[in-house]
Amino acid sequence: MARPMTLFTGQWADLPLDAVAEKAASWGYDGLELACWGDHFDVGRALEEDDYCDNKREQLAVHGLSCWAISNHLVGQAVCDHPIDERHRRILPARVWGDGDPEGVRQRAAREMESTARAAARFGVSTVVGFTGSSIWITLAGFPPVPPEMIEAGYEDFAERWNPIIDVFDEEGVRFAHEVHPSEIAYDYWSTVRTLEAIGHRSGFGLNFDPSHFVWQDLDPIAFLRDFSDRIYHVDCKESVTHLDGRNGRLSSHLPFGDLRRGWDFVSVGHGAVPWEHIFRMLNAIGYDGPISVEWEDSGMDRMVGAPESLAFLRKLTFSPPASNFDAAFSSQE
Repeated sequence: MARPMTLFTGQWADLPLDAVAEKAASWGYDGLELACWGDHFDVGRALEEDDYCDNKREQLAVHGLSCWAISNHLVGQAVCDHPIDERHRRILPARVWGDGDPEGVRQRAAREMESTARAAARFGVSTVVGFTGSSIWITLAGFPPVPPEMIEAGYEDFAERWNPIIDVFDEEGVRFAHEVHPSEIAYDYWSTVRTLEAIGHRSGFGLNFDPSHFVWQDLDPIAFLRDFSDRIYHVDCKESVTHLDGRNGRLSSHLPFGDLRRGWDFVSVGHGAVPWEHIFRMLNAIGYDGPISVEWEDSGMDRMVGAPESLAFLRKLTFSPPASNFDAAFSSQE
């Protein structure tokens, strides 16, 4: 099945977009999933400058590239997060951080996500990928004991903050693809169920499928695709691998990525434990025809190696299902 193969630029935002586009084109990518940071895509300029979106499209077209999705993970994270602290100041635009008052940050982040929907529509893309943040992720360890009503309040908080955002997405004809990811309101199978229930299964809110987060949590990515088939709005490709030797745990001991003492780590596509062929067969089965986007995250492999190698690996799996069953030729012909 022919799907556009794109490179997510979030880990390349230290480079100007022209440099990333030139590299991606030389490796054979069809387009870029543009991050809303660095100089790759600026939400404010997209809405304020009449020619910004046209110029950005032309900037890609010069290299023979297109764009099917933009991503605003960093701002989306602040919409629901508790606490809001130094971590957020480091990743948010100054206009969103403001004076750092937590509730003010959350509200400005929400307005910025609404602006992202408007900017995406103006740019001509129908999908925004990102995070939601979560007010209840801090309760994950379960101690002190967490009353059920506290968890319920967390999902209510998510719905209260994101419903008005998705109203704008609906008005603009754009969909939000939430990346199921630890530290978010939906981070595994059952939290995804609760998230979709909390927001009333609105069609404007769907999922970005990234199987790397499933592997180290011992989740089945194939079952997830099957059960949430109508909500898979975008696919990011990266991998993870576990190193559980009795000393290294899944919670990673506050050790940074790349530290050999960690219990798991991200690796480039083709170097981990993601069952890619089964995933692509399931994507075929559920009729997903959107972008396949490579997200390079590997502390042990240079991105200039990982990005082209990932593309070559995934290209081999983009086969289409047959037009008829293999046993059709066995039938007798009258």
